[in-house]
Amino acid sequence: MFDLDNLSIESSTIFKVNVWLRESNPVAYTPKMVSIGPYHKKNQQLDLMKKYKLLYLRRFLQRKEGLDVESCISELEKQKEEVLKCYNDIEDLDTDNSHEFCQMLLLDGCFVVEFIREYCEMCPEGEEKIININDNYIFRDLMLLENQLPFFVLNQLHHMTKQDDELPLAILVGNSFTFFVDLPKMTTPESFKKTKCNAKDIKHLLHLVHIFSCQGNRMKKSTDDITWHMVMPNATELSEAGVSFAKVKNINGNKDSINIMTSLFDIKFENGLMTIPCFRVEDDTETILRNLIAYEQQSFDVHPTYFSDYATFMDHLIDSDKDVNLLRQKGIIVNWIGEDKEVASLFNKIGNGVTTYSDFYYKKEFRKAVEHCQKPWNRMKANLKHNYFSSPWVGASTVAAIILLILTTIQTILAITGAVE
Repeated sequence: MFDLDNLSIESSTIFKVNVWLRESNPVAYTPKMVSIGPYHKKNQQLDLMKKYKLLYLRRFLQRKEGLDVESCISELEKQKEEVLKCYNDIEDLDTDNSHEFCQMLLLDGCFVVEFIREYCEMCPEGEEKIININDNYIFRDLMLLENQLPFFVLNQLHHMTKQDDELPLAILVGNSFTFFVDLPKMTTPESFKKTKCNAKDIKHLLHLVHIFSCQGNRMKKSTDDITWHMVMPNATELSEAGVSFAKVKNINGNKDSINIMTSLFDIKFENGLMTIPCFRVEDDTETILRNLIAYEQQSFDVHPTYFSDYATFMDHLIDSDKDVNLLRQKGIIVNWIGEDKEVASLFNKIGNGVTTYSDFYYKKEFRKAVEHCQKPWNRMKANLKHNYFSSPWVGASTVAAIILLILTTIQTILAITGAVE
């Protein structure tokens, strides 16, 4: 029989990535080291991490006297139905076995909480780190949309063993994940304390990283009906039409400068100048962006879709390695993954399957760039600059040639006039 009573789109927060996002790079959504939650629980290639989960569980239980597995599972069983509502595709999961499902929640939840504590150097006195492999491998898997537990489960486990002087779990996540993600102007844990974001409003770790990345960005209000569904020229074509590119400069110099640093999304186009924040492309960049985009695309309540719109804008701006080279020369892109064509491929594919909406974040920049290129004088002026004033020497030669032409013309006219007389 169909279970119609428990159907809810709005309660789902942890999704299997849809096929049109996944097909261009399925690896970016699949854990390589550790499975968290039910979606990848049966992946036998990840079974090697089970011993670490058990070690973390033992450490978790040792943090508070009298705590045992059964009492923890008993607490988690109270939230089982609420947890199940968070997953949008659980038809093939064995959720009837309540004890086994809650055992998974405990084992995976303790792994996440204790891993974060360990990264923040909160090991029990006299004990060393349990995991000595590269932390980035674990952080990468904890950023995957399909590899999440509801935050209220993690928060409950944290509170069960929290010391009086221990920071809230959201702050611990900020102290650890922001170093791994490292996007421009991510909200600092100190700034996060001042926000009105409540732990009850946090869906999962990926959502929290999204909050850290987008907090403080202003929604662009527009009263005009701007049609942005147009093809914006790529960086090379814009340059040939006279558009200049520059890296956005941060304003530093005081202890509160973090509040006035540029965001990743602060792209502006004014008077023929496009300013874009510096973006460093590393090995895990594509995975991070893709999962943040997938979270935005499959959530009903995320507006604006900052990462989706950023990916769409960069996909238009970059068509080939020539565009990447131009932006790299301006300091806008820092390439740490190899050749420029690899960066071009990343941005060309990352926009596949991404839906944009009427509140597209960069529609004004799109319109201004297109209108700039449609003016013949801008392209003519750019061609003159490129062909005749590309360097001081070329410019001087051009000026000299013009002067010589003028003098020759005058001389010819004088000669003709004298002959007539």
